[in-house]
Amino acid sequence: MTSRKKFDVWMVITLLIFASYLLFLAYPLFTLLIKSFVDGTTGDFSLAYFEKFFSKKYYLNALVNSIKVTVGVTVLSVLIAGPLAYIMSTVKIKGGKWIQILILISSMSAPFIGAYSWILLLGRNGVITNFVSKVFGIAMPDIYGFTGILLVLTLQLSPLVFMYVSGALKNVDHSLIEAAESMNYTGLRKMWKVLVPLVTPTILAGALLVFMRALADFGTPMLIGEGYKTIPVLIFTEFISEVGGDDGFAAAISVLVVLFATSVFLLQKYISNRKSFTMSALNPIEPKKAKGLWNFVAHACVYVYTAIALMPQLYVMYTSFLKTSGRIFVPGYSFDSYRSAFSKIGDSIYNTFVLAAISIVIIVFVAVLIAYITVKRKGAIANVLDVFTMFPYIVPGSILGIALLVTFNQKPLVLSGTIFIIIAAFVIRRLPYTIRSSAAVLHQVNDSIEEASISLGASSMRTFFKITLPMMITGVVAGAILSWISIITELSTSIILYTGNTKTMTVAIYTEVIRGNYGVAAALSTILTIITVLSLLLFFKLSGKKEITM
Repeated sequence: MTSRKKFDVWMVITLLIFASYLLFLAYPLFTLLIKSFVDGTTGDFSLAYFEKFFSKKYYLNALVNSIKVTVGVTVLSVLIAGPLAYIMSTVKIKGGKWIQILILISSMSAPFIGAYSWILLLGRNGVITNFVSKVFGIAMPDIYGFTGILLVLTLQLSPLVFMYVSGALKNVDHSLIEAAESMNYTGLRKMWKVLVPLVTPTILAGALLVFMRALADFGTPMLIGEGYKTIPVLIFTEFISEVGGDDGFAAAISVLVVLFATSVFLLQKYISNRKSFTMSALNPIEPKKAKGLWNFVAHACVYVYTAIALMPQLYVMYTSFLKTSGRIFVPGYSFDSYRSAFSKIGDSIYNTFVLAAISIVIIVFVAVLIAYITVKRKGAIANVLDVFTMFPYIVPGSILGIALLVTFNQKPLVLSGTIFIIIAAFVIRRLPYTIRSSAAVLHQVNDSIEEASISLGASSMRTFFKITLPMMITGVVAGAILSWISIITELSTSIILYTGNTKTMTVAIYTEVIRGNYGVAAALSTILTIITVLSLLLFFKLSGKKEITM
């Protein structure tokens, strides 16, 4: 009986899912690792690629640049979003609920669209640049290079820290604040001495997410970096230039990035575990109406930040209705950009929906099974599977794309150039959203409900589909919508794996910006933003939430 119990249908499902992760995640990354140590000419073991990387200043500069960008963006995001979350949690802001939604919307578009937007606003011929020059006679600082990348990514990613910290502050009991005030801790001192230590693990979790996103971002430095080359751009250019020959150098750089990202992830986990607190807010912090100067300052900070964060997307929408001539916007309005978008590269819109839809179907099916296995059927394999599901969270999209392309570009399994390799990448990278959302709901389902069903003669699978799954559905749908949003705004993986028949909207937008077809790029960006906003509003409606956490 014991032997049969171990190899029930759930054990078979667990092993199949585990095998899929081994095939499409572990095996490609292992192949990449092996390739980085093999001489492309002789096939012998070699450290030449690593020696090449560390011996030339050009490559080391790219690494230093990436570290400067990721650390800078992470620190700025925490410094901006932390106080902003505190203000929103303690001060009653007019239109506060809508402000939270708008802040979240500003973070959900692809970062490179923000980069393109700021080129239109603060580029050498940008609207703000020309206005300040003509009216005040002042030459604006250059948006290109490190400054531009820092601006774009900070505005794009700081809402993630804001969401995390806002959620954590809701779990802080107000009696702690009152106790601090009774000991003469007020203002910034109260926040620094009492609140910051309590929400430090959450701040670190948000900072880690920002760090990983900034480290992996390809489009932003590619568009406005100019001479400021970062590691994702270096990997892309080295891989593309060596597709016809030796791609081991790109593999070696990728291995270094994965090791670096994993080290940062483990360090964050270690610090978070040492500083973790268990909080139960019987009397949670509630926003109260402020008075005098503090009320004005609080509203000004929130409104100004929201306006700046949304300005790029709003301006792109505006320019999509302008008449254009390549890179130049001419007086007058028209729908020509939208006509060109649908007539010339309409296939990219179709491809985006088809690839995302197929990926979401697979994600939902696999996510509910993984969530059930990791929550209800704990064991050694389930624990390892849980770790595997979160590992794509660490691996940059471009590196996973290269790993898949290198691995499945030869027999016995040739997937390169097909839709299957893109779908595999989307599913692997975006499963965590749906898994976590489904698991969160599943934790609330009492085991006794399933036990009652089984005691009445139903099989474990029938119980799952008839009893458990309907109770999980809100979490599954909410997670699927988040996965959908992240898929349709994905660039770093798509740019590596796409062909002429599988070009997505993000790739099309990127290529149109590079070609100087700003009107078409603006039209496609607007369509993508509208789809993202509608998807996000649907998530809020179905989940009943106004924030997103991982």
